[in-house]
Order: sequence, then structure tokens, then C-alpha cells
Amino acid sequence: MATVIKSSKAASVNPLKMSQPLGACYAFLGMDRCMPMMHGSQGCASLGLVLLGRHFKESIPIQTTALNEVTSILGGYDNIERAILNIRERAKPALIGVCSTGLTETRGDDVSAHLEIIRKLHPEITDTAIVHVSTPDYVGAFQDGWANAVQAIIRTLTRPAKATRTNQVNILAGCHLTPADIEEVREIVEAFGLCPIILPDVSGSLDGHIPDEFSATTIGGTTLADVAAMAESTMTIAIGEQMRASAIELANTTGVPYVMFDRLTGLEASDKFLGYLSWLADMPVPPMYRRQRSQLQDAMLDAHFACGGKKLAIAAEPDLLWALSNALHDMGCLIECAITTTLSPVLEYVPSKNVLLGDLEDLEHGAKECDLMITHSHGRQAAARLNIPFYRAGLPMFDRLGGAHQLSVGYRGSRMLIFDIANLFLANTPSIHRDVAFEQESSASTITETCCANQT
Repeated sequence: MATVIKSSKAASVNPLKMSQPLGACYAFLGMDRCMPMMHGSQGCASLGLVLLGRHFKESIPIQTTALNEVTSILGGYDNIERAILNIRERAKPALIGVCSTGLTETRGDDVSAHLEIIRKLHPEITDTAIVHVSTPDYVGAFQDGWANAVQAIIRTLTRPAKATRTNQVNILAGCHLTPADIEEVREIVEAFGLCPIILPDVSGSLDGHIPDEFSATTIGGTTLADVAAMAESTMTIAIGEQMRASAIELANTTGVPYVMFDRLTGLEASDKFLGYLSWLADMPVPPMYRRQRSQLQDAMLDAHFACGGKKLAIAAEPDLLWALSNALHDMGCLIECAITTTLSPVLEYVPSKNVLLGDLEDLEHGAKECDLMITHSHGRQAAARLNIPFYRAGLPMFDRLGGAHQLSVGYRGSRMLIFDIANLFLANTPSIHRDVAFEQESSASTITETCCANQT
């Protein structure tokens, strides 16, 4: 078991973690026709727009209540009211997600009470759903904001149902899953004849497609009708420890039981997931996934020569750290340095001696004797200074294309991850055999020339 250590530094150097409000906005971006709104200063929303825009290479719809010096002191009720009315008038969203920030949480704005008053004063907004989530950015991290937003969506929009659809299941997806990961999960579940409702579904809104018409809100994702229909499902599948509280909330509200999968990366994790779906759907695993399993086994066999004994330094949100470290540990890699952003029950089981709640400076210090560094794009300078290979994982990934399409779940995604990591090791392994082969070739040529001269 790993020892979880909190950093004692007075300041964060080259920060690893991102804030709760940004994680909550990212979750709301997985809802169809949604407009996330940060209740705080204009700079909070601007940072989120830049970061998510650089990662997805798309325009990101995030609004703000734009508090100034006066409203920060006297209260932001009027700002919330004006923002909601303006958003409804101009963007016409189906859902507005209101995320608090450190500024308004410190002042103590009662946003829930404000929203009740606004609804009474403006009955014309009854056709717009509003979900408020408390996300102070001075505690927690990106993963916590995502989890709190999903829980708030469930608490606000779901109600018990009288009927049950036998082939319908809920999928609660953690923020460590990319749009490509969620799409892969959907395809796997549908292959067993099941109908999944995924919450939040960023694979529908942030998968990089070009819409036919412009929309000021999100295009694609989980609809309000889908959220309401979750009460009719037979089972909820939560992916990632961060989704446990949301699964419990949904079970308490609707009575739908849940099952947890802490990760879907790696052979064992994929076996458990498909085995459970086979049991739930009462049908054998489709032949194409049996073939993909065989391909993953062959990939592990091919790659273990390159991965075995290599030392890794990983910095990521807890669930992503858990998934990557276990999958690569199964390949024979040694997790020498593990850095994360916030507390989680899975951290003490990470296959490393210690897990540090720290920053990218801590990662750089811990990676000095490692063969590979894994984190998001902000770690690229540290890897360059140490002159070690660098694998980008997580968010943001702004200096490469295709971050939204990076796949690492299921048999196919696990195989791609293993090949990517193994190829990095192979590309950075000194080629001592090349010189030996050249010397042998030269010796063989000399012997042949000597023999020919003697025969002459």
C-alpha cells in the first residue's frame, strides 16, 4: 500500500491541479444545449475558456456573472439575475449550470436562495433548467468539481419512476475519460444489446465534429430527457471512484442499484467490465471483443520486453493516476514517482511507495532517475530539462492535436496505450546493436575479399 503525503510547501510551483469550478463547467459541457456559468470574476471564466479551448481546439461556451470590486463586497445577487436573463434571451439554453468560485464562496453568497427568488420574479424562465453546484476553488481539484456537478445534476433533475426498461443502463463517466473513451464504452455496452444513458456525455459535445448550424450552447451530450429517463434504468455503472457519490445519490433518489468500476484500462479491468456486461445482458461476449482480447494479450507479450523494469513518474488526477499506474505496472513498469491533486480512497492502493499531493516541481524532482514522465502538457519543460521521454495524458493537452481522441479504455484502448508507451521506450533506447552489426558486416566483407584474392 502507498503512503499518501500532503505537500508542505508554502506555494505551488508549476501547478499540476486545476480548480473545482473548471471541473464543474467541464461536466456541464457534457450536457446538451447547456450554458455553464461561473459565479465570480470575469477572469475565472476567461481562464477556463482559454484552457479548454486550447485542449479541444473548439469554441467553448462558458459565461460569467462578472463580479467587480463593489459587487464582490455587497453581494452578487443582481449579477446572477442579469446573467441568467441575458443567457436565456440570447442563447436559449435548455440548461444553465451555475458554478460558484472561491470569491463568492468566501463572501458566502446564498446562490440557491437567489435562484429561488429569481424564479419567482421571472416566471418566463420556467422552461429553462438551472442547476447550482458549490465549487470553491480553494479546496479540492478538477476531479472534485466534476463529481460535485454530476451529483448536483442528479439531485436537481432526477425523480423516481414507476416503470423500468429492462435493457437500459446508466453510465456515470468520470472526468478522466476522454470523449473517445466514452464513445468506446458506449459501443461496448451497445454490443451487448443494452441501451446506455451516459452522464455527462462529452463524446457527443466535445468530439470535434462540425455542426450544420451555429449554436451558442453545447451541441450534443446528455439531454434533459435522458437525465429524467435514468430513473427507469435497471442498473447504474459508475466508472471511476469519483462517481461513487453520484451513484449513491442516484440510487437514493430513484432506487436504481449501482456497480463500481474503478478503471477500464488494462486486461484484468477490461475482463471484469465485459464479464459483468455479459452477465447483465445474459449473453456471451461478442466474438469481436474476444479477438480484441487476444490482440491485447499479444501486444502485452510484444511490449513487455521494452516496458519491463522501466521507472515511471506519473502526475495526474487520482482516477487517471490509478488507471495508468495499474495498467503499466501490469506491464512490468515501476512507478517510482506518483503525484496527484486531491484526496481519493484509491490513492493508498496505487502501486507505488508514496503518492504525493503536490505540483509539477515535485514531479520533476521525483523523475530524475526515471525512464519516462507522464502528465499533461504543462510537464513538457520538466521532461525536456531532465532529457527523458514524455507521454501526454490528461487535460490540458494543448501542444498536440487529438487530445479528445486519445483512447485508453477497453481491450482496444489498452493495446493502444501499451504500444504508445513501449514505442517511446524503444525510440529512446541507445542502439548498441547497430555498431556491433556494422563491425560484423565489415569483418565479413574483409574475409570475403581476402578469400577472393587468395583464389586469384
